[in-house]
Amino acid sequence: MNTEKVSEYIISWLKDYATNAGVKGFVVGVSGGIDSALTSTLCAKTGLPTLCVEMPIHQAASQVSRAEEHIVQLKNRFDNVSEVRVDLTSTFEDFKSAVSTIEDTDKVDLSLANTRARLRMTTLYYLAGINSSLVAGTGNKVEDFGVGFYTKYGDGGVDLSSIADLMKSEVYELAAYLGVPNSIQIAQPTDGLFGDSRTDEDQIGASYDELEWAMKMQDEGKTESDFSDRKLEVFKIYSRLNNINQHKMQPIPVCEIPKDLK
Repeated sequence: MNTEKVSEYIISWLKDYATNAGVKGFVVGVSGGIDSALTSTLCAKTGLPTLCVEMPIHQAASQVSRAEEHIVQLKNRFDNVSEVRVDLTSTFEDFKSAVSTIEDTDKVDLSLANTRARLRMTTLYYLAGINSSLVAGTGNKVEDFGVGFYTKYGDGGVDLSSIADLMKSEVYELAAYLGVPNSIQIAQPTDGLFGDSRTDEDQIGASYDELEWAMKMQDEGKTESDFSDRKLEVFKIYSRLNNINQHKMQPIPVCEIPKDLK
């Protein structure tokens, strides 16, 4: 990948989109992860106002410190970057108390994890509204169009996606080129939605390198019969997630009423 050219292209795309939309700039949720760090850096490099938003909900200290390190670095590098911290922990706890009638623990845990992401989305759109800005998505290609590893109407609820055509390996390559803090570059990817130390790989069962490989194999028309051992296991993981999460990747289905019934 030509990192310089790709960087310039995305920055120009972001600036043109914001200008044509008649908005002032961007709002980005910064988590301490590589995707949000790259997205916020690209937005900052447009020269347009870029608001970095930290939204902890029982967040691990390491995630918080990485997010803060990145924001400080961005503010030192770019005059157009500002920050706000919105601690949503008490809001999350109030929500849990209000809906504490469900018994199935596994379903509750997953639903509450998604609730964290949706509370953050609501916060980002509030801040975008009062700042006449766009919510910049932070999902990469493997997450958004491969395994659907994001929350519908949570971190999937955005106005534009600047890195959604980049594989995770390309995200790392571009982040290194643009000077994202090393602490973020070497950190294990995690969605941080469960309040524990589990990584993305723990949840998915495969690394991003493996998922990229499986995505490429599927695009080439390969099937399970082409693989064995670990490659077969990874291909099955990817295929299963790609299939069950199509509802996230496809447009919302609309029941179109036949004209003769209207």
